[in-house]
Amino acid sequence: RFRATELVRRDVLVVSTGCGSAACGTAGFLIPEMALDTAGPGLREVCEAIGIPPILHLGACVDNSRILTIVSAMAQEGGLSDEIGGMPAVGIAPEWMSEKALAIGCYFAASGVPVIFGGESPVGASKQVTHLMTEVWLERFRGALHFEPDPEKILELALTYIDGAREDLNLRKYEPGKFGGERVLMDMAARRGIEKAAKPHIGIY
Repeated sequence: RFRATELVRRDVLVVSTGCGSAACGTAGFLIPEMALDTAGPGLREVCEAIGIPPILHLGACVDNSRILTIVSAMAQEGGLSDEIGGMPAVGIAPEWMSEKALAIGCYFAASGVPVIFGGESPVGASKQVTHLMTEVWLERFRGALHFEPDPEKILELALTYIDGAREDLNLRKYEPGKFGGERVLMDMAARRGIEKAAKPHIGIY
């Protein structure tokens, strides 16, 4: 909860899957109203404008490829880059529990997204492997694998990656009122009303 609270407070939109989503839901982060109480001013403006919570649930832990789809959209639709590497995005697995998480982290890193695992490194005894997963991968793919047991250092490293990527992309800092228009915070009932009023998909003939 500490990491989620601090990231949201510092204007970072969080997307989560699996057990992490369950914890975020229990803490109340998956409802739009939570943005009013927890989000930083920039993130709150976005959440209010389009009626989303500060943390978005994307499915089970095996659905993490959806996160890469979002990062791809950031690069392409935002006109920021022609690749995922270098986007202001970081993967965090604070309490990973199986080798499956390591496999997911590896394909994130290979795709260009740095990943931080909580806890001690299972390969920490090898300086060569650690160097390969951090510095070499970061240079070649713009992604890396880190292991860090300290929650505050995880947060610090994640924000360092995000802020560094934003600076490299020349993204402007948040300016109050610059991007927001008329904002309506929609609750779940209001969104269901819109969905109900929408015309059903009739297929292609």
